[in-house]
Parts: sequence; C-alpha cells; structure tokens
Amino acid sequence: MQSKAIEWLGCGAGLLGALLLALNTKISGLGFIFFLLSNLCWILFALKAKSKGLLVTQIGFTATSLLGLMRWLA
Repeated sequence: MQSKAIEWLGCGAGLLGALLLALNTKISGLGFIFFLLSNLCWILFALKAKSKGLLVTQIGFTATSLLGLMRWLA
C-alpha cells in the first residue's frame, strides 16, 4: 500500500473513531476499533517515513486504544 493511502486511511479512521466516541451511543465503543486501525496505519506510515516521534506516539495510542476496547467489552 502506498504511503499516501496509508496516511489518509489513518486520518479517516482516527476521525471516525473520535466521532463515534463523541456521540456516546451504544455503539460508541466501536470507535476504539477505528482508533486501532488508525494506529496501525500511522505506525506503518511512521516506519516508512522513519519518524521515530510519530512511531512512539502511535505505539502509546495503540495501548490506550486497546485499554479502551477492553473496558468497553467488559
């Protein structure tokens, strides 16, 4: 997958995840799944761009996304 496609998929998935959580409905927890998709895209993008700061940030956000998903499913 090309870097631009990964970048825009990461952007869109992150925005959709944030919207779902902000709506605070029964399905809002699905936002964490979109956050995970976004995190994966941004990690791939950071690796291709050799951006260590972005990589570390997204690894941290992946942990918070997993925590949120576990708490939503519990």
